Parts: sequence; C-alpha cells; structure tokens
Amino acid sequence: MSKIKKCLFPAAGYGTRFLPATKAIPKEMLPVLTKPLLQYGVEEAIEAGLNTMAIVTGRGKRAIEDHFDISYELEHQIKGSSKEEYLTQIRKVIQSCTFSYTRQIEMKGLGHAILTGETLIGEESFAVILADDLCDNEKAGVLSQMVALYEKYKCSIVAVEEVPMQETNKYGVIAGEFIEDNLLKVNDMVEKPNPKDAPSNLAIIGRYILTPDIFDILRETKPGKAGEIQITDALLEQAKKGNVLAYKFEGKRFDCGSVDGFVEATNYFYAKSK
Repeated sequence: MSKIKKCLFPAAGYGTRFLPATKAIPKEMLPVLTKPLLQYGVEEAIEAGLNTMAIVTGRGKRAIEDHFDISYELEHQIKGSSKEEYLTQIRKVIQSCTFSYTRQIEMKGLGHAILTGETLIGEESFAVILADDLCDNEKAGVLSQMVALYEKYKCSIVAVEEVPMQETNKYGVIAGEFIEDNLLKVNDMVEKPNPKDAPSNLAIIGRYILTPDIFDILRETKPGKAGEIQITDALLEQAKKGNVLAYKFEGKRFDCGSVDGFVEATNYFYAKSK
C-alpha cells in the first residue's frame, strides 16, 4: 500500500446545535479566533504530509469552496496594506494542496458520507478528519502520529481517548488489547452505547485512517443507530479480520460540535496566541 496522500472531510451536516448561526453559514466555517474549523483540519492534514483534500459537502456549503480559493477583489483591495498579512496562512494552504468536492444529497450518517467520498478517493488508503473535533499538539499533530503508525502496520486506525463513562452514549466506543503503548488491536466496537453496555470508556474521535476495502463494506452495511449508516459498524467488520487498530493519541481535543467545546477551544487558542 502506498503512502497516504488524501484526506476526506465529511462536511455536509446541518450543524443544528449552532442554530441560528448555521442557518446560512456552514458549521465547518465557524471561526475559532480568526480561522475556520475546517482550515485547522486542512492544516493538520498538510502537516501530516497529505496534499489532496477531498471534501464532501451539501446544499448551502458554497462558503467552503470560496474560502479555499483566491478572492481577487479582496486581494486587490488590501494589496500593499498592513492587512495583507492576514491572508498569509490561507494563501499558504491553497498553494500547498489541491481541493476536490462532491455533494452528499441525503444525510444518512457518517458511514454514508465517507462512502459518498469514494469518487474522490479511489482505491487507496486515506485519512478522515471531522472538523468538529479540533485537535492541538505542541509536537506532531494527531494525524501525523497516525500516519506514522499506518506506515508500520498498513491497516485502518481510529483515534481514541478516554471519556467519562456516563458520556459513552455520545461516541463510538471500542474494546481491544494493547499491542504497544497507547495502541490497541480492536476486537469490538459499539456505536453510542448506554454506559452500562459500553465495552470500555475509549471513545472514537474524528480522526481515522481507512483502507480502501472500507467502501465495499460500507455498501453492504445496513442502517444502524438512528437509521444511519455507521462507520463504526463497517469498522467492526474490518476488526473481525484483525485489521483495525485504536490509537490513544497525544494532544488536546476539543468537541467543537458543542457550544461548550467551541467556547473552550476559543479560550484555549486565545490564551495560546498571547
């Protein structure tokens, strides 16, 4: 299997927890300080050595495409002024990678969103970043850590962290056996289990590396929790063949899909910028 070069961003969701702000603005474009959530994710992928960003969008998401493009009128207006430096980071992003887009016509779950991205990925292993989960690390980013593991093990990998037992019903939860420090071979996965039924408190967060056979598995995956096609169910099929690892990553993660997490992330990055 070749090196990973593509990162898939499922970005078609409605962001209902941030209404009315997300009525007209994609939730992925909500800014933490001056940078949209999705840009943080793209920069993490670039740092990990990936250069092709595949974004699954939906209706009302044109702002995403416009953000990762040149705005000639804006460039002209601020050229030569002190404000020009504000565009330095996004210019670097645009020059560092390519972007491709496809639309998810119906919202049928994360598994369906990933399957929708097959046309952009093809038959190769790829990364997945959920922009809602904003991660930060003083050293290598979470995806960089996972890419290094993939190069060693050549299989699907999910990022996990310990969560309070009473919160397992918010996540996909794994069980497994340690094969290295912070690395487990997965033998069970459950989507949003009640705390009393959870196999552990190791929750999957929005970072994945997936091998291309996941697409065939997703095509055969029946709707599960909430009538959606769950990536957890498809990964469990891979895990039954011994082909999924779970990695307890180094770094901080903020759940920016919730208002509390979004505010926490904003305060953290503001303090860090001082």
